[in-house]
Amino acid sequence: MKTTNPWLWVPSLYFGQGIPYAVVMTISVIMYKNLGVSNTDIALYTAWLYLPWVIKPLWSPLVDMFRTKRFFITTLQFVMGVGLALVALTLKMPSFFQMSLAVLWLIAFASATHDIAADGFYMLGMPTKLQAAYVGVRSVFWRLAQIAGQGALVWLAGRLGEQLLDVKLAWSIVFFILAALFIVLFVWHQIILPRPADDRAVRNEHGHLAEFFLTFRSFFAKPNILLILGFLLTFRLGEAQLVKLVAPFLLDPLSKGGLGLSTADVGLAYGTIGVSALVAGGLLGGLVISRVGLKRALWPMVFAMHLPDLIFVYLASAQPQNFGLVSACIAVEQFGYGFGFTSYMLYMMMVAQGEHKTSHYAICTGFMALGMMLPGMASGYIQDHIGYQHFFIWVCVATIPAFIMAALVKIDPDFGKK
Repeated sequence: MKTTNPWLWVPSLYFGQGIPYAVVMTISVIMYKNLGVSNTDIALYTAWLYLPWVIKPLWSPLVDMFRTKRFFITTLQFVMGVGLALVALTLKMPSFFQMSLAVLWLIAFASATHDIAADGFYMLGMPTKLQAAYVGVRSVFWRLAQIAGQGALVWLAGRLGEQLLDVKLAWSIVFFILAALFIVLFVWHQIILPRPADDRAVRNEHGHLAEFFLTFRSFFAKPNILLILGFLLTFRLGEAQLVKLVAPFLLDPLSKGGLGLSTADVGLAYGTIGVSALVAGGLLGGLVISRVGLKRALWPMVFAMHLPDLIFVYLASAQPQNFGLVSACIAVEQFGYGFGFTSYMLYMMMVAQGEHKTSHYAICTGFMALGMMLPGMASGYIQDHIGYQHFFIWVCVATIPAFIMAALVKIDPDFGKK
């Protein structure tokens, strides 16, 4: 295999992995809010976009069985580029909501499949001795994609909307920019991605179907599986509802219980300052667990993740108009979220230990996505009926199961320590 400098492809590969996730999970919410869609419909239908990540473990073996991971990466980047251009074209249509949602669902499916191929390719295309060294690079560029998507592009959409006086045209321009980015990534990765000798379709003499069912059977045979599933499904019960309504809350006028921020301000406060604080919290969380282990860190992290939800109760009650104060509140909540979420990620790694580590981790992430999708679907309906203030109080109540499950789960005292 011809050696390619990892700096030429690892950053661009994981930046490309992060952008479509930001598009379907956050940018779509803000765009639909700008275009006058109700909170009930935004939360319900955009929550369905989680589905490809929920069922990703079911088709992940197909990426191994057919063609190369390099082929899947480049082809899906081209597909996503075309899909993003189609979203831009649908926004001027009378049925833009249904049409754009259909395309976004296809982008979500392509993105989830791209995740499988990219993570597998990383292990094949990177020399084993360098894989650990570049894990941090992967994470940094994935997070930079979140800042670029939720921050810079949302800010750009807001500014364009103000200057052009046409919100649909502004969002169309943003999606055409995204489409161009993915066509560039497609061309770049066609040229620069290495061609590992091991990157080929896997032939399993014992049968893929038998191995597929064995993987699932061994996962559900784990000790305390009901506690594991309970923790995976409830740890983010409050956050799953909160995250769908944060952007609509920031954008809604004071008369509707929101804070009345402009789209550009949301891009700065939530998409840039907030995501940066989340990254900082995640880095600190990883450092703490490496020092004291997951078991000792769990309770401080549960509190750090869920108690800051009270900040949104304050924001909905006081409706402060000081942008610096609002940004600081969002930063505190996101820092706590990033710090606490580290424990959840490490818990999934602990559960996945064993013979089918990669597949079992993928199953865990599927349950994580399910725990985000189902509560998120109902969140807009709840908020529309009880208002923002009572909704954020309900979010705080919905964090109680996470505390209960944290008290019940079994954790190896040494897991996570260096």
